[in-house]
Amino acid sequence: MTDSTGTAEPARPADPAEPAAPVGEREAFARVRAEVAKAVVGQDGAVTGLLVALLTGGHVLLEGVPGVAKTLLVRSLAASLSLQSKRLQFTPDLMPGDVTGSTVYDAKSSSFVFRHGPVFTNILLADEINRTPPKTQAALLEAMEERQVSADGETLPLPDPFLVAATQNPIEYEGTYTLPEAQLDRFLLKVVLEVPDRDTEFEVLRRHSAGFDPRALNAAGIHPVIDAAHVLRARRSVRDVGAGADVLTYIVDLARATRQSPSVRLGVSPRGATALLAAAKAYAWLGGYDAITPDHVQAMAPAAWRHRLQLQPEAELEGVSADGILRSVLQQVQVPL
Repeated sequence: MTDSTGTAEPARPADPAEPAAPVGEREAFARVRAEVAKAVVGQDGAVTGLLVALLTGGHVLLEGVPGVAKTLLVRSLAASLSLQSKRLQFTPDLMPGDVTGSTVYDAKSSSFVFRHGPVFTNILLADEINRTPPKTQAALLEAMEERQVSADGETLPLPDPFLVAATQNPIEYEGTYTLPEAQLDRFLLKVVLEVPDRDTEFEVLRRHSAGFDPRALNAAGIHPVIDAAHVLRARRSVRDVGAGADVLTYIVDLARATRQSPSVRLGVSPRGATALLAAAKAYAWLGGYDAITPDHVQAMAPAAWRHRLQLQPEAELEGVSADGILRSVLQQVQVPL
C-alpha cells in the first residue's frame, strides 16, 4: 500500500470487494500519470499525493534532498493540466508582497493599484519554501486556507482550483528555516521523496544520455489532458465516496492513539483526522472504489499526519521519528473487519 517513505502508491489496495467500473474522470487522471511519467521516473507515491491534493482542494509539501526531482515533478504535473501555473523561488530576501502582490503607484492613472503576485494562479510551485524567513512563509497562510488575499481593505479571491505544491530540503541543511506549525497544518500532505533505487537511477541516466532535458518539458511530449472544469467535476465525485461508521471510528481511534503516545507532545487534531478522511476518499476514488476501506486509510495516514505530530524533545534526541510513531499506531489500533 505504501512505498518506503510511507507515501501512497498508485496500486489499488487489496480488498475483497470489487471496485466500481472506471469512469471518464478516473481515466483522465490515469492519463495524467502517464504524461508525468514522460519526464519523471518513479516517484509514483509523490504523483499520487499531488493528485489527491488536487482532488480535495488541499496542498502538498514535498521534502527531499536536492536532486530527487521535486521541482521537475511539479512542473511536469502542471504541464499535464490545462491550468495556469507559476513558479516562485523562495529566497532569504523574498518579501511577503513578492508572494501575494502589492499596491503600486500607476503614473498613467495617477492612482494606486494592486499588482497581483504569483499566488494568483491555479498551481503555485513554491520552490524551497523553507529558505525564506517565517514572515514571508506566513504570507501564504490566508491564501492556502481561505483561497483569498486581503489587501488595502479588499478581499481578492484566488482562482479555483488552487494548489500550492511546495518543496523543501531537510531542515538539517544550511540556510533553511523550520516551517511554523500553523504553516504545516495548511498542507494536506507531506510527501518525502527518497533517493531512487538502482534501477530507477539507471533509467534516469539512460534518459539523459538519450537527450532528455528537464528544462525543456515540451520536448518530452507532455500534453495537457485535464482542465479546471474536469477537476471540479472530479472533486464532486470524490465527495460522494462513502465512508462507513466503522472506518470513521477507525480514523478517530488512530488520531486518539497518536495523542496518547508518550513520545508525542502534540498529536493529531480533529482537523488532521478530517484531512486523512478527505485524502482517503480521493485515494479510493483514484483506485476505482466508491467507498473507503481501512486499507485506504492506512495508505494515506503517513503522508497526512507525519507533519502534524510534535514530538517530545527527549524522543527526538533518541532518534524517534513521526513515521516510526505512525507505524506503531497503525500496528496497535485494531482494524475493523
